[in-house]
Amino acid sequence: MNLEKVVFGFFVLLAATLNFGFFIGDISNPALHNVYELFAAIVVSLIATVLKFGDRTQIGAVHLATSLVADLQLVAAAIAWTYSAHIADNALTPSATAAVVSLSGGALFANVVSVVLLVVETVSYHRR
Repeated sequence: MNLEKVVFGFFVLLAATLNFGFFIGDISNPALHNVYELFAAIVVSLIATVLKFGDRTQIGAVHLATSLVADLQLVAAAIAWTYSAHIADNALTPSATAAVVSLSGGALFANVVSVVLLVVETVSYHRR
């Protein structure tokens, strides 16, 4: 068993599941979307991105691209949350929450693509 592949797969899947945990629920209800889960999703997604930098294959490049997209959208979601909750006059409104959750949904889609790539790569590796 390759420990590097285990760690890589662990962080890819953890990034996706944390993102899903934040995303799930009524899109406009801020009580259903925990800011600490968003923070954890960002941290784990950034770790997964760093782990993807060493791969020089074409599928590695797509892995990295999906991870960068997820990072960008999660950071944008965190900025939107911070602005709405701490800078704007009217706290975290349903429309602001919907914007944050929508951005995390885009990141979730990128994470799903990354997980699919991981599964495809694993299946093709066993066929060799």
